[in-house]
Amino acid sequence: MRILHTSDWHLGRSFHREGMLAHQERFVDHLLEVVESERVDLVVVAGDVYDRALPPVDAVRLADETLVRLARSRAAVVLTSGNHDSAQRLGFSSRLIDAAGVHLRTDVGAVGTPVLLADAHGPVAVHGIPYLDPHAVADPWGLEQRSHQAALTEAMRRVRLDLAGRRGTRSVVLAHAFVAGAQPSDSERDISVGGVARVPTSVFDGVDYVALGHLHGSHVLGDRIRYSGSPLAYSFSEAGHRKGSWLVDLAADGATHAELVEAPVPRPLVRLRGTVEELLSDPALAEHEASWVEATLTDPARPLQAMERLRRRFPHTMVLAFAATRTTIGAPGASAADARRDHDVAREFMVELRGTAPGADELRELFRAVDACCDDPDTDTLLRPATEVGS
Repeated sequence: MRILHTSDWHLGRSFHREGMLAHQERFVDHLLEVVESERVDLVVVAGDVYDRALPPVDAVRLADETLVRLARSRAAVVLTSGNHDSAQRLGFSSRLIDAAGVHLRTDVGAVGTPVLLADAHGPVAVHGIPYLDPHAVADPWGLEQRSHQAALTEAMRRVRLDLAGRRGTRSVVLAHAFVAGAQPSDSERDISVGGVARVPTSVFDGVDYVALGHLHGSHVLGDRIRYSGSPLAYSFSEAGHRKGSWLVDLAADGATHAELVEAPVPRPLVRLRGTVEELLSDPALAEHEASWVEATLTDPARPLQAMERLRRRFPHTMVLAFAATRTTIGAPGASAADARRDHDVAREFMVELRGTAPGADELRELFRAVDACCDDPDTDTLLRPATEVGS
C-alpha cells in the first residue's frame, strides 16, 4: 500500500499578515498531482487542517474543495483533528462522508475503531487518533494522570485491543502530539500540561507506521515513526526546513520505505544580519531580493527609516530587529542607592531612540518636562542655575 502522509495545513493562516490562502491552494494542487503521479492508495492527514477553531469562510471553502477532489481521486483518505481544529466542526457529517472514501476521525469516543482497507497483500487497519486534550479525556477515560502521555497511552491501549483481534492485519496510526526526539519551531501552539508536552516513541510500539502531526518540521523518529511537518513555512524559524509530505510504501510484512516529496515553495525565507548599509550594498544578497526577509541590524545606533530603506531592495521584508544591546531602560540597580532617577531614565530613552546622547539644551528641556509631570523631591540639580541650586 502506498501512503501519502501530510499534516498541519493550517488553512486560513497568515504569515506576518501576509495572506497564505493562494499558496495553500497551490499546495492542494500539488497534493492531488502527487496522488495521481505516484499512484497513492491512501492519504493520511494528521491534524490541524484549519488554523483555528472558527476558520474563515475562504478556508472552509478550500477545505471543502480539497476533500471533494480527494474523494474523486484514486486514494482513500483518513483525516484527524489537531489542537488548532474544532473537532466537532471538522467532523460534521463524518458518517455521511465516509461513504465517499474520506474518513474524518475527530471523535475521541471512536478511538480504537479503525478504517479498514486492503491491498494485494491483505488488510490494513488505519487508526486515526484525534488530538487528545488530557483535561477533556481524563475523567471519561478514567486516567490516573492528566498528561499527554497518559491520554495517548490509553488511546494506544484501545488501538492494540482492536489489533489483537485482527491477526495478520498491518497497522497505521495517525496522532497529533509532541513526541520526544523532535524539535519544535516558533509557529506551533504550546500544548504542554503542567509543563510537560512530550510523549515517548515507545507509546507507539508494535505499529507498522505512525503518521504524526503537530510539529512543523519534517522529522524521522525511526523507520516507522515520522512527522511530515507543515507544507508551508509559518515562521522564520522554519527558514531551513524542507517542506513536503512523506511517500510511504507499506510492504506485505509491514516494513516501510519512505521518501520526502517536497512541496512547492511560494517564496523562500531568509534571515539576514548586518548593518543597514551592508545589507543594502552586498551584491551576494541579490538572490534574496524576492524572498521573505527577517533582517537583524547590527548598527550601533538605530538607523532612520530602516524598514523603508530595506524594502527598497528587499520588498518582502517582514520582520526588522536590532542586535545592539543596551542597558534595559529603567532597570533597577543592585541597591536603592544605585536606583536611577526619572531624569536618568528619560536621558537613556533619548539615547535608545536616537542612538546619540542629547545636547545640553535638549537635556534642559527634557528635565523640565520630567519635573512638570510629577512632584519629585529628588529632582536632578544638573543644569540648574547656580542661584537655584544654592537656594
